[in-house]
Amino acid sequence: MEYMAESTDRSPGHILCCECGVPISPNPANICVACLRSKVDISQGIPKQVSISFCKQCQRYFQPPGTWIQCALESRELLALCLKKIKAPLSKVRLVDAGFVWTEPHSKRLKVKLTIQKETLHKKTFYYLEQLILKYGMHQNTLRIKEIHDGLDFYYSSKQHAQKMVEFLQCTVPCRYKASQRLISQDIHSNTYNYKSTFSVEIVPICKDNVVCLSPKLAQSLGNMNQICVCIRVTSAIHLIDPNTLQVADIDGSTFWSHPFNSLCHPKQLEEFIVMECSIVQDIKRAAGAGMISKKHTLGEVWVQKTSEMNTDKQYFCRTHLGHLLNPGDLVLGFDLANCNLNDEHVNKMNSDRVPDVVLIKKSYDRTKRQRRRNWKLKELARERENMDTDDERQYQDFLEDLEEDEAIRKNVNIYRDSAIPVESDTDDEGAPRISLAEMLEDLHISQDATGEEGASMLT
Repeated sequence: MEYMAESTDRSPGHILCCECGVPISPNPANICVACLRSKVDISQGIPKQVSISFCKQCQRYFQPPGTWIQCALESRELLALCLKKIKAPLSKVRLVDAGFVWTEPHSKRLKVKLTIQKETLHKKTFYYLEQLILKYGMHQNTLRIKEIHDGLDFYYSSKQHAQKMVEFLQCTVPCRYKASQRLISQDIHSNTYNYKSTFSVEIVPICKDNVVCLSPKLAQSLGNMNQICVCIRVTSAIHLIDPNTLQVADIDGSTFWSHPFNSLCHPKQLEEFIVMECSIVQDIKRAAGAGMISKKHTLGEVWVQKTSEMNTDKQYFCRTHLGHLLNPGDLVLGFDLANCNLNDEHVNKMNSDRVPDVVLIKKSYDRTKRQRRRNWKLKELARERENMDTDDERQYQDFLEDLEEDEAIRKNVNIYRDSAIPVESDTDDEGAPRISLAEMLEDLHISQDATGEEGASMLT
């Protein structure tokens, strides 16, 4: 009883808002809600007012393109009709809740209150793309590079250089683009025009370690895969694996835009589990028309328990593609789908028994030790950048760990030896993967001599 009393009195730590100094619980932005609302408007682009046609004679509402439906005031049907009017802008945010605000019965105005959520952009794919740009020198013709909240802006003096960059992006990551131009100036005497061309490239919003839900049609076309899959890699295509059967599939950009899907959970929702039991599935039953099976993974059945619930007896059972890595007592990161709010159109239509309680993503190691023993580094694009917050730093560390764990990704990246860190063995005491010295390049800096010429010829 004394132990329970002590546990109840324990309060979480607080920090001060970096803007106003109010004590708050720690968050990635280190800003209180009031200050965040004053700086960031996630509802930008969502119309605050729309018109809905109503017939006084039959008391029906118009539902495009040509249907009149009868809806009771503040009913579910009327709410759905209102939300459809702003369906396109709402697709850019996550709708958490919606409801009517009371108005007079004879009022001609319907008030709807929406609760929306918008997370930071997943940047791991951008970090990978940055390394590809550096490796192939695609940044050499830029006038400047500016980092914005949802991507990068590249400025060129020539339209041909910009088109070359677009072609490079199409070959390296799944994306689509739009081109536009604006008249800057003209000379009517010489009949010359000066245009400013803009290429807007949109990269798929999927990163490594994302859990996604495919549409039934897309899952069937990929060999009758389960709809719930894990993204194991993003290169020129999205590489998915079914953690229930080890079936793999590659989705290119055109397929993704034809059958789009989103990440079900944000990386901040990853939770730590401890493996209680683990057994290898020897006989994998394959349905007719099934696709390829991964040879690099092993199917396992595990019982796991949250490290935050060790004082309870609640455990979760799931299948995982990490059977070759897990043993009882290991720590593993995963998503708890049973206790989270999944606002996804494909998940909402699935049978509940087809949605796993837990999806395990990767084995967990001590991040502090990995950072301390990391004897390599990456180069970065010289750009005008915003301040890197804690969420950006976390995602960058995730990307570095992805390079250590996945040889297929790091073979496309130039990795340089950090001479300030002593060389150790390729694996540490915990078995965390590391990059071998043979995969690292020496970081050579070619400076200019007193005459202003490059000293490359002096190197032998």
